[in-house]
Amino acid sequence: MKRASRGRFCGAWGRAILTAMASHTALPPDDSASDDVAAEIPANLRPDPSDYRYDLEKTLRSVVGLRASVPADAYTAPSLGTDRVGSGAVIGAGDLVLTVGYLINEADRVWLITADGRAVPGHALAVDPTTGFGLVQPLGRLGMPALELGNSTTVPIDTPLVLAAGGGREHAIETRLSGRQEFAGYWEYLLEEALFTTPAHPYWSGSALLDADGKLLGIGSLILQQGDDKHRMDMNMVVPISLLAPVLEDLSTIGYTRTTPRPWLGLYAMDSDGGIVVGGISPRSPAEVAGLRQGDHILALGGEDVLDLASLWRKLWACGPAGTEIRLRIGRDGEVRTLRLASADRRSFLRAPRVH
Repeated sequence: MKRASRGRFCGAWGRAILTAMASHTALPPDDSASDDVAAEIPANLRPDPSDYRYDLEKTLRSVVGLRASVPADAYTAPSLGTDRVGSGAVIGAGDLVLTVGYLINEADRVWLITADGRAVPGHALAVDPTTGFGLVQPLGRLGMPALELGNSTTVPIDTPLVLAAGGGREHAIETRLSGRQEFAGYWEYLLEEALFTTPAHPYWSGSALLDADGKLLGIGSLILQQGDDKHRMDMNMVVPISLLAPVLEDLSTIGYTRTTPRPWLGLYAMDSDGGIVVGGISPRSPAEVAGLRQGDHILALGGEDVLDLASLWRKLWACGPAGTEIRLRIGRDGEVRTLRLASADRRSFLRAPRVH
C-alpha cells in the first residue's frame, strides 16, 4: 500500500504499525508539510471567495502556521520527532491558538507564522490527550481577530466546508463532511464522534475546518487511507470543536484538565483479522515493564473479552484512575498468558507545559 509518510514525526514502531494498517490507515503529522509548507494547493481545489457569504481572505488570516521544537531527550521525540510543523486557529480574544496536541507536546520553542510572514514566538500552554487538542499562548501580538466557534454537532453530511492550513487561500482546500462517527486511535485514544472530510488536505496537522459562515468546526488531526493502491480514498479526521468548551478554561488557566487521569499502559494496538495486535510499546511504560511484546494478541482485559480497539480503550478507562492494576489476557506463540500492568498517568512521562 502506498501511503503518506509521517517522516520525521514517526519512529520505527509507528512506521511498522502504519504500514500494517493497510485497510484503514491513520497518519498523524505530514512530513510534506514540514520543509515544504509553502507549496500551494492546486488552484482548482482552493475555495473561491465568491462562493462564500463571509470574507474568506480575512477569515483565513486567522489560521496561522506553526513550528515547534522539542528537546531530543523528550519522551515523545523518538516517535513524533523534534521538529514539528503544522497550523493553528486563533481563538478566544485573539490570545490563544488552538492546534492539534501532538504538534506541541513537550515543545520548548514554538513559532506562529502569520499570513503577512511574521514569526511570533509562542508557548506550548496545554495538551489534552483525551480530546487531542493543544493550546498555544502567543508571546507577541498576532494582530488578527479570533475565529468564532461553530456548532460541529449539527452540520449535515455532505455539507461543503473549507479546511485551511496557515498561509491563506493558497493553503486551503474545498472539502465536504463525509462522515461523523467513532474513531479509535492505536495510541490509547478514542473519539465518540469524530468528523471526516473529503477530499483530504495534504497539510492536515492543526488545520482549521470552517463552516459556511467561516466559523470554526474543528481541528485537523489525521489523514486516513482506505483501500489499496488501485481503489484508495484519502480523508481527513478532524477533532470536533464541540469537545473544546468543557476543557478550555482548565487548559488555558492551569494547562491540563481537572478530571481524574485515566489509566495509561503505553501500548500501540491495532485491529487485525486475528483480533487486537500489539504494534509497539512505549519505553519505560507500564506495558514494557510488565513484559508485553510487539506481536502479542490482546484477548481480554479485566476478565472481559475485547473485540475491537474501541472496546479495549473503554474497558481500560472503566477500570479506575491512573495507577489501577490492569489485568490483560494475551496470546503469544500459541499460548494464553495473563499479565498484570500497573497503569500510570500519561502526563507523568512528559515534560509539563508551564502557564505564563
